[in-house]
This record gives sequence, C-alpha cells and structure tokens, in this order.
Amino acid sequence: MGYKENAAGSTTAPYVVTLGTAGGPRWWTDNQGQPRQGIATAVVVEDGWYLVDCGSGVGRQIRSAGLSMVDLKGIFITHMHSDHIVDLASLMLFAPFEIKDSQKPPIPIFGPGSRGRITPMSPRAQSTPEPVNPNEPGAGIESTFAGLVSAFSADFNDRMRDSLTPGPYDHFAPHDIEIPETVHFDPDENVAPEMDPLVVFQDEGVQVRATLVSHHPTAPAFGFRFDTPAGSVTISGDTAPCQNLIQLAQDTDLLLHEVISLETMAALYTDAAMLQATMDHHRRAHTTAEDAGRVASQANAKALALHHLVPSHAPIEVWQKAADAFDGRLLIPQDLEIISFERSEQDDTVDHSAA
Repeated sequence: MGYKENAAGSTTAPYVVTLGTAGGPRWWTDNQGQPRQGIATAVVVEDGWYLVDCGSGVGRQIRSAGLSMVDLKGIFITHMHSDHIVDLASLMLFAPFEIKDSQKPPIPIFGPGSRGRITPMSPRAQSTPEPVNPNEPGAGIESTFAGLVSAFSADFNDRMRDSLTPGPYDHFAPHDIEIPETVHFDPDENVAPEMDPLVVFQDEGVQVRATLVSHHPTAPAFGFRFDTPAGSVTISGDTAPCQNLIQLAQDTDLLLHEVISLETMAALYTDAAMLQATMDHHRRAHTTAEDAGRVASQANAKALALHHLVPSHAPIEVWQKAADAFDGRLLIPQDLEIISFERSEQDDTVDHSAA
C-alpha cells in the first residue's frame, strides 16, 4: 500500500484519502441521501500513512480505503470536539488485533493539551449547568486517552491477562502539543494569537507543522501541514477565517478546508434558544464557502478541497461559491476519494466543482 499508479503505470506519491467528509455531531448524508462518514483524512506518503482526526466510522473507512494499520505512522487530532475524536476509542481497542506486531513501536498521537479552564457560558443562557468532569473540564489528548483506557479497563484487563495482548500504551503514545510561552494564547480571549508554525513531528518521509486556529471557544485547536519532498497538504481543522492558517498554508499544493452553510444550518433548529446560541457559535468558529475560497486565494494554494461539510446534505451549489473567491482548482470530494498533492500531479486530481 501507499502508492497511487499514474497513467504511465509508475508509482507516485503523495496523496490524501478523504476517509470521512462530514462535520458535526450528527450522522449526516449527502444531498442525494447517501451517508457521509465523520471527518477523517489519511495522508499517504510512500510506504506509510498518517491519520488526521478520528470521526465516526473511521475504522471501517480505513479498511475500505485499503490502508493497513501496520503502516500507520502517526495520528493528529485537530481539536477535542466529539466529531473529531469519537472513534479514537475504536482504534485503541481494535487496532492491536489488526497490527499483530509486537515489535512495532507505539503509534504517536498528537493533539491539543488541556483547555485549562471551563468553557464560558453563552450570554444567551438562562441557567448554568453543572460541569462534566469538573476536575478537568477541558481535557486534552493525553488525559482523554487515559480516560478512554479507564472506561474500557474491563476489556483491556481481560485481553491483556487472558489473551496476553499488549496494553494500550504499548500500541499508542499520546502527546499534548505544547504551546510556547512566547505565544500569547488564552482559551477565552485569544485562541489564535499570531505565531510561527510549530514542528510537531518529523520522520524520513514527512515534516508535520501545526498552528493555532480560531475555533472559539474550543481551544486549543490546530491546523496541520504535511510537507514532503514531492508536495504539501494543509488541513485546516475547524476554524473561522484565520491568519495563522493562511501563513501555515502558504503555497501549499492542496488545502483541505472546513466549510459551513449558515443558511442551511439555521433551518434545522426548532428550539429558538438553541438556534440562537448555536448560530452564534457557527458564525464565529466556522468558515463559509466564500471565505474558504478567500483563505485559499490568500494562501496561494494550488488546489482547494472542501470537507467537514456542515451540513453535508446542503446543495452542492452552496459549496461551489468558493470559486467566487478562488480561481485555482476546486474540489468537493465524496468519502474515500484519492486526491494527489504531488506538485507534478495537480492536473490529475478529480475536479468536483461542477459535480
């Protein structure tokens, strides 16, 4: 695995597989009624691959894409919202039986650290709910991983003691991404201060950099860029239009950017208070198609693919509005599509701007 054949039959790399293209804590469909799985992207480089986010259905999608857990070299979590991490538990629990290699080193997992304090109340609130997990109300990836291990302790202990399977930390190594003290991050007031991207991972095939993005009040939240000798891909994570992301994505060969249809979302709510508070969040924390096109244009991205579609059943014409501000190649992929980000192969990607 790990290569895409070009027209001449030779192997080429790198590429992404859009394992899941829907965003939000729902089981969405597309505008034809076909399921779209939760947000997850495989970045394939030579004989290995890297996973960005673990949305609903990611394990099945990995199998459907023909990817092997043996070849997974790293997992990168953009932020701690459920639609991005809900199936991290299934990977923890099931991957050891797919890998079957006691010599494989633990797969690193990189993601946000703790928020540090509880999320502020919406100004529209009429009452204050009791916090969940008040001792750590904004858990990061290390604490969340530990919590999942605890939640599934019966399973882990049975299999480790009865079947002699390795434990969860033998297969995975979670790492909170540390934000330098020189970056003036504040989870309430300054979620995406100006900063230089951080190198969070590097191996023989890829360098991965991260930057804070603007997904208020969920913080920290990150976008990631994968650079290889053959090309680069930048994945926005959930964010409003953000200067840090534009800097991270400068001259990238492929930008995968989240997108929302505010009008379509507003029509889904019947509870007036929830509608107002939720739409407040959507307006300040997500990006419309037109603004995604502007971000791609300002970053001089060679191609723009829209994913994390919210809601994913919105008419395709809504997403095509990105072309009003971006004159490069626009893609609106379905699940399990392959998109090359090799510089010499940009013309071979599948164009869905008129789909």
